[in-house]
Amino acid sequence: MFENTRNLPFYERPNVETGVVNLDGTGAVPFGLEGAYNPEIGIGGAYGSWGESYNNSRLPSFVGERLRAPLDPADVLNLSELGFDHRQHIPELDNAQNLALELEVGSRLLKKALQVCGWDASEVAGVLIGMSGPVSPDYVQKISQMAGIPDAALKVSVHKACDGSMGALHLALNPELSKSGDLNIAEQLKGKKVLVGGIEGLSRFTCGARDKNALQLFGNGMGVIGIVPGENIKLLVGKTFENYDEEGLLAVRMYYPHSRSSDSDGSMINVIQDEAGHIRIAGLMHEPADGASIEMAGLMGMVKLFVRTGVQVVADVYKEYQALMDKLGQSGQSIKMGIVHHANFKINALKAKHLSKLGIEFPMPWLVSDFGNVSAASNIIAFLRQLKDIRLGDHILFDGFGAGTYYDVMAVSMGESS
Repeated sequence: MFENTRNLPFYERPNVETGVVNLDGTGAVPFGLEGAYNPEIGIGGAYGSWGESYNNSRLPSFVGERLRAPLDPADVLNLSELGFDHRQHIPELDNAQNLALELEVGSRLLKKALQVCGWDASEVAGVLIGMSGPVSPDYVQKISQMAGIPDAALKVSVHKACDGSMGALHLALNPELSKSGDLNIAEQLKGKKVLVGGIEGLSRFTCGARDKNALQLFGNGMGVIGIVPGENIKLLVGKTFENYDEEGLLAVRMYYPHSRSSDSDGSMINVIQDEAGHIRIAGLMHEPADGASIEMAGLMGMVKLFVRTGVQVVADVYKEYQALMDKLGQSGQSIKMGIVHHANFKINALKAKHLSKLGIEFPMPWLVSDFGNVSAASNIIAFLRQLKDIRLGDHILFDGFGAGTYYDVMAVSMGESS
């Protein structure tokens, strides 16, 4: 399912606010932000991108520049068939320029989300951001500070590849995820104003890649929503699942602290508290052997990696959801829609087909064709684009999955239904 603006580049959408970030030595980098708010449920946020917009016909020349050699016509993907028409890329920058750029766009995103929600920055109790390859270890603290959010607010960085934003949302909603002895993030944030999202500078990230598919699929994207856990969004049931990618079907370099081993309980997740107000949720990845940033086994490898286990996790959550509805005497209630990570259209369509065979059907609107694969940002963007059609009391299923391999699937209720 695609909206009628599918062929529009993101910056040309009617409600996108555009601007530039001026960087010393390289000129101006364009960016755009769009807000969305639903007064009925009291949830809003902002999403956007930065860098020059490339459509499918222009992309091969850009990829050739990155590869330092022309892209062979046989290697050009049918990106429109995969659900992608445009994506945003930056020029190659040095470390200081990348940091300055991503701090600026990230802080502007938070400010825009606060404006849309009608919140003062001083009211925010937590900022939880998913990032595949952070530009700096203290990125979430820095953009929060630049947006005026108090130092005392909890900052959580979630590094679980494309599952990062959904891992962050799950942490904010589900008190059962915290281990004994750790700070219970959901309990601390319940009833408080929280910003949750994903910020993915994948054009920077893929500068260190030689993988022709990755360079065509990924682009920059970001999105943040303002929620009050337990009030305008409530967890019904949820499941987090890890399944280590032993074959390295999607190898991703870890640009964040990780022990490079499983914890004593067998989990691939390191929970690191850098300081009192900052927690890092770091997922173990199979890394490229040559030190590259990303290496893919091909499109069929991605199907193998995500579909079988992804269908099972969704089926498990759906079964728990039905059992809960039966217990509550609400057997007629159903999932209004699924907000599914947009790895690509074929993966999502195949997941929907397998779920249908199990008797599990609900609309899955994939609406990020003007971004490419933006990893942890895609669920948030899709949710914000559907926000106007969500009603009080609707049940929504969030489906996140990412390299590693990590899955976070949640059924939630949007606000009070009575």
